[in-house]
Amino acid sequence: MAKILDKQRYKCAMSAMQTVQAIDRAIPILHSGPGCAQKLSSSSGSSGYFSPNIYPCTSINEKDVVFGGVKKLESTIRHSLDVIDADLYVVLTGCIPEIVGDNTEEVVEGFKDAKKPVIYASTAGFKGNNYKGHEEVIDSIVDQLLEPSDIRVKNLVNIWADVPYQNEFWHGNFRELERLIEKLGLVPNIIFGYNKGLSNVKKIPAAQFNLLISPWVGLNNMKKMEQKLKIPYLHYPTLPIGAFETSKFLRTVGRYAGVPEEKVEAIIEEQEAYYYYYIERYADLFLETRVMSKQFTVVSDAHYALGITKFLVNDLGLYPAKQFVVDDTPKGNQEAVSSYFKDLNYGIEAEVSFETDGYKIHNEIKAHDYHGYPLILGGYWEKEVAKQTNAHFLNVSWPVNERLIMNSYYVGYDGGLKLIEDIYSVAKTRFN
Repeated sequence: MAKILDKQRYKCAMSAMQTVQAIDRAIPILHSGPGCAQKLSSSSGSSGYFSPNIYPCTSINEKDVVFGGVKKLESTIRHSLDVIDADLYVVLTGCIPEIVGDNTEEVVEGFKDAKKPVIYASTAGFKGNNYKGHEEVIDSIVDQLLEPSDIRVKNLVNIWADVPYQNEFWHGNFRELERLIEKLGLVPNIIFGYNKGLSNVKKIPAAQFNLLISPWVGLNNMKKMEQKLKIPYLHYPTLPIGAFETSKFLRTVGRYAGVPEEKVEAIIEEQEAYYYYYIERYADLFLETRVMSKQFTVVSDAHYALGITKFLVNDLGLYPAKQFVVDDTPKGNQEAVSSYFKDLNYGIEAEVSFETDGYKIHNEIKAHDYHGYPLILGGYWEKEVAKQTNAHFLNVSWPVNERLIMNSYYVGYDGGLKLIEDIYSVAKTRFN
């Protein structure tokens, strides 16, 4: 009997077009049926120099299913190079050409001498979701665009973290990670965001190491770059939010990069003094807001579920109910991700459910006794269950329909303060 998946929190692999768009002046060329770009571009902030409405697309139809769509693909790439002023062209394949067996690789190979680089990634929807598609695009860049470098630029660090647009705080998070790494005296290299384009992509092979800040997304990319480009990597699974995790993050990166310990500790001392200055000023609010929740649930991908859970326990002293990871984490990564949720202060461990069905998630939330008002941080669809359980609700994960996020962030010391602001702003509405 067919199963119905309610309120899924991801899109198909071809949504990796947003990963391409996040690289300044890179444009996807879609080898797919008409309408894919429009249907998959549901995150806000996707307009600009290139937007999904103008992505070149082969718009293959029934005739192409029978006779193949390679001629149409060749024509679309050729005309895109003539008409669209981009720095990087990335062909993304949809379900139909993958099923009928179009040789996309051979077509793209025919443009190896084009004036601008053209690469391709296999992103058929049946191959996985957009987290998988994101990894496919990075792999394609490594395999088809980059070569090992004999040069290692001192202190240059490639930073990999949020999946652009799927995580709508990606702009601000990358910018704050960049600032934190610079404080250590390192040189951050990020390929996504404002003024981050092909020039940054070309710097990748010269880095001293890759820094992956993610529980599992991107781990395969790091291994590929280690094998092909001989770049070692540091895997830091937790998005650093607030003082405790950010200080731990700085110590870990500093130790790995060989930054003098006294320099790292001086940075942490300065940043924590700044952070706790604000915590002290509002301690009365934190202690006397009796409507504040005792327990919380995060419904998000592993990236945010882990980072926010650690922050709420380690910095705010809240207790975790069950946490729901909704990114369809591969089974081979689930044990490791679960272990990260057990590494909390005070001997606390958070129970994790790898669940993609919103109906089941909401039923579990309604069945749990939160001993007061629940605190639910999740996607817009959790607003429904928040009303049913009289919960405090904050929209932090996809889909984000409750708020506009332009360059806000939750990373770092300032990001932790911002998250406290958002949570207590919701709690204070009880007094209205």
